[in-house]
Amino acid sequence: MSELSCDIGIGGMTCASCVARVERAIAKLPGVESVSVNLATESARVTWAASSPDEDAQTQQARLRRAVRDAGYEPLAAEHLEQGPVGAWVGFAPVAIGLLLSGPLILPMLGDVLGQHWMLPALWQFLLATPVQFVLGARFYKAGWYALLAGSGNMDLLVALGTTAGWALSVWLWLTAPVEAMVHLYFEGSAVVITLVLLGKWLEARAKRQTTDAIRALHALRPARARIITSDGEVDIPIEELLVGDRLVVLPGERFAADGVVLEGQTQVDEAMLTGEPLPVHKNVGSRVTGGSINGEGRVVMRVRATGTTTVLANIIRLVEDAQAAKAPIQRLVDQVSAVFVPVVLVLALVTLLAWWFTGHSVEVSLIHCVAVLVIACPCALGLATPAAIMAGTGVAAKYGILIKDAQALEVAHQVDTVAFDKTGTLTIGQPRLLSLHDIQDIGASTTHALPMLSLAASLQSGSEHPLAHAVVQAAKAKHMDHVAPEAVKAVAGFGSEGVVQGRRLLLGSLRWMTELGVPAGEWQARAAALQAEGATVSIMAERTPQGVVALAVLAFGDEPKPGVHEALTKLRARGLCLAMISGDNVGAAQAMAARLGLHTDEVHAEVMPGDKAALVKRLQRNVGGAPHVVAFVGDGINDAPALAAADVGLAMANLNADGQRGGTDVAMQAAGITLMRGDVALVAGALDISARTVAKIRQNLFWAFVYNAAGIPLAAMGYLSPVVAGAAMALSSVSVMTNALLLKRWKP
Repeated sequence: MSELSCDIGIGGMTCASCVARVERAIAKLPGVESVSVNLATESARVTWAASSPDEDAQTQQARLRRAVRDAGYEPLAAEHLEQGPVGAWVGFAPVAIGLLLSGPLILPMLGDVLGQHWMLPALWQFLLATPVQFVLGARFYKAGWYALLAGSGNMDLLVALGTTAGWALSVWLWLTAPVEAMVHLYFEGSAVVITLVLLGKWLEARAKRQTTDAIRALHALRPARARIITSDGEVDIPIEELLVGDRLVVLPGERFAADGVVLEGQTQVDEAMLTGEPLPVHKNVGSRVTGGSINGEGRVVMRVRATGTTTVLANIIRLVEDAQAAKAPIQRLVDQVSAVFVPVVLVLALVTLLAWWFTGHSVEVSLIHCVAVLVIACPCALGLATPAAIMAGTGVAAKYGILIKDAQALEVAHQVDTVAFDKTGTLTIGQPRLLSLHDIQDIGASTTHALPMLSLAASLQSGSEHPLAHAVVQAAKAKHMDHVAPEAVKAVAGFGSEGVVQGRRLLLGSLRWMTELGVPAGEWQARAAALQAEGATVSIMAERTPQGVVALAVLAFGDEPKPGVHEALTKLRARGLCLAMISGDNVGAAQAMAARLGLHTDEVHAEVMPGDKAALVKRLQRNVGGAPHVVAFVGDGINDAPALAAADVGLAMANLNADGQRGGTDVAMQAAGITLMRGDVALVAGALDISARTVAKIRQNLFWAFVYNAAGIPLAAMGYLSPVVAGAAMALSSVSVMTNALLLKRWKP
């Protein structure tokens, strides 16, 4: 049984109750395993189990669309967020009509302030208010009716009931009043409430478009066409027709249409969309280029390596969309409240009506206070509080190269009190160089006399992808030494590699491995200890002989800290965070590097095997006698994936290797909740900071949404708020939540 997932757009949702109803409708479908509806993006992320090979994605999506329509909403294409920017006044026409029709109705209110009596005849009030009530307000009746059919309620039902009650009361008072009598009617209340609600929804829609700017901007990075080289010359084709292996011509100022490698020419490339780094990157023959990045001053020819959904840009878009579609754990509270909110409000409105009536007030007065309760109690703000903040936070973070994969990582990251770093490639450049090679047979010999041994080592290591192996090969190339292809190469995880070179079975790896293999003690041990004391990473090359494994040479490697790491770690410590460095190096080498990085001795964990990193992270999480620590782990390779998954928050660092490729970063990205798109440790503080600010906005929004209803409903029930004031306050609550969330767009790391 396979698992499938898809996104579907949903039009017509207005509040948290709508979200709950759509989720219930979709969850009832057979095979659906999970559904998450997002009010801010007006979309749903659905995962289901296909019961048979014949049940494809298209069939299930048809069922999803039918369920959405049966629930009273409009199924939309998931690509509705990809549309380009629209005009600032789009969708304002109904609001403008409502304002024109409601304006004359509220003139008497202004006239009373000026001492004038501008009351319109009842017939004119009826003619102005009725189109607003039943034409402009038709959307509320439609959505409210579907809510009733589904046995639930929503904002539309509250507005429809409240305004209809005000309109019907006015008609009844008008028709039952004595001839020529001047009776106070409430047509203006119903018309103005509907107009204000429409105005609030229009302002809310404008704000929503701003929260989805990040997704739209990412989609806009993809050029529509590409220029390929064929046997007939250069031909423009849509990028949807690109194939892996095609050769493309990219002119200065154009965007690269796909991921690939440069075949001809050199240029500077703006990769800010990928890394958040504004400085251009030099590219020449053999360099990797990423689709969506901007070519500089040079004309280049590239070969396509990835297209469509397999490109780096597509992966970035998918990560941002996943984060914005997901629900934060705090949203569960909102879902629970919204499930009972509207029924409770209806009961409170009925209690308000009866209470005023039983205390001697007229039906007219009682009904007006009941209407005020119905109008002000809108769950819109509750439904928008969390997703609006998450969308704004993840969007601005992506702009600066911080990709937040899921909402849970975003919510937990601000609680982190301990940050653990993998050393190689994360805190250091990750491209160690060979400092020295010492022949065991002549321990005092210089490197010059050890060149033949270097050739053997380079031959063995040419079959390995390990950074230390690469350093040996590069050192041999620098000495213009030839090396031969090894045979029967075998990597021994966590120890080194073994292979046959010119008939000799050679091994090259760690001191621990040599000890386990029983290499005879000798003078090489003192040399290795001395090099480790100096901070070098030491490997031993040995040979399997009939007499056993014999040491041949001692190799010393060194790495360099990344620029700015010392300052970045100092800032993290200033935030009150505990730091830890995890390294597979020996204690001496790890401590020496830690000193250069500004880390303390007790913050270093050395000689940690790749498979033991996850266990160490779990040990850091435990706090004997106190609350457990919240640990973030920062790594960049395949062997960091278990630790990234074990940490409370995993941060994968997307380093580029010497060939311009991301190496094991793709695996790390899948295990981590947050991806840093460039190898800058300073982004760790940025990720924690945007988490704290986003969670703060969520809490502010939820606080004001709850307080607004907690204060507004009693005030309306006690008669301190008229329906018009209640409608204005209700519209303002949703707009204020969206505006508060949009303040996150001003954030910079």
